[in-house]
Amino acid sequence: MSRLKLFLPLLAFVALAGLLYRGLALDPTALPSARLGSALPNFNLTELHSEELLSPSQMPDGPYLLNVWATWCYSCRVEHAFLRDLSDRGVAIIGLNYKDDRAAAQQWLADLGDPYGLTLFDPQGTLGLDLGVYGAPETYVIDQQGAVAYRHVGIVDEQVWERTLSRYWGEP
Repeated sequence: MSRLKLFLPLLAFVALAGLLYRGLALDPTALPSARLGSALPNFNLTELHSEELLSPSQMPDGPYLLNVWATWCYSCRVEHAFLRDLSDRGVAIIGLNYKDDRAAAQQWLADLGDPYGLTLFDPQGTLGLDLGVYGAPETYVIDQQGAVAYRHVGIVDEQVWERTLSRYWGEP
């Protein structure tokens, strides 16, 4: 029995090393979404610019990208130019301004350009919470039926577009 106690630290080290190795092999952007295949959650939010009250029934037909962004999010600024490029290529993008200040968000879009067909203003993060948003940026693909088809956490760039998102459009 005392000989077995000598090997316990070694067994604990091997088990811990195995767990760490497994964790390093995981994709940190592959977060599960309980909303996959489900319609957008119910909401009543205002449009950022017009302050018109909007609900899911007023969203455009899909497919479109629902991009969660904020002025306080550095990564959102990094992806913004590529979103403008996608919009210029004909990809429909709806913005979800998340936990932000309306005036700051309006100025940000005026300064950097506005890739969004419309922008939902979610100052309390209620729609973000219902979607399961961890933080900005996150981008959801909304399909032709208005359901969440895919969720991407992090910056959308050319590589992400070509590798995953473009398959919902072909290639605009």
